[in-house]
Amino acid sequence: MSTDKLGICGGNEDSGACASIPSHKSRVRDRIFETACELFYRHGIHGVGVDAIAAEAGSNKMSFYRSFASKDALVAEYLRQQERKYWAWWDTTVARFPDNPRRQIEALFEAQLEIAKSNTCRGCALGNAAAEITDDEDELSRLVRAYKERVRNRLHSMAAAVGARDADNLGDALMLLLDGGYFTRLVFPLGSGPICAALAAVRVLIDAHLPREPC
Repeated sequence: MSTDKLGICGGNEDSGACASIPSHKSRVRDRIFETACELFYRHGIHGVGVDAIAAEAGSNKMSFYRSFASKDALVAEYLRQQERKYWAWWDTTVARFPDNPRRQIEALFEAQLEIAKSNTCRGCALGNAAAEITDDEDELSRLVRAYKERVRNRLHSMAAAVGARDADNLGDALMLLLDGGYFTRLVFPLGSGPICAALAAVRVLIDAHLPREPC
């Protein structure tokens, strides 16, 4: 089948040149996206403009808008990618303890502490975005809110699996510790902030929510 029938390129161009066109566009787009992700995470969504992204990526605004319809479209893709990475991390972490819901919860906080010890850790990307996005009807705010609802629902389910008397209450308390730990990481030096006390607090909370054994 000819490349013309596939709709890839015009009739007189050689196949090597045709193949390089989408590949080049893809590389430019990927470079812009990867650069934007790094800048958004380090400096915030509002702290980084299109000009800065294009310059850091070694590109220009024309190439930016060929790749993304708008900055908001780029931010939405960034947030979706961060969410996919977060769930992959979550699923991998809890998969080590398939039949032990309590250890699954503890493992999440253990893994969070390991991340927080990294010099590159700037907290939760979507949580940081939530602090910047103010319009409740905006697509970006809906995306972040839906993500946080999924986190909350998962923690409710895990609390129920542990056997908590009030699973929703325990799940919400765990979410406060999970999110709060990331935010305190932004303020306190490595290994010295309140996040270091999160795991011990999680264990106390779980014990407090378990049914009391009869005397």
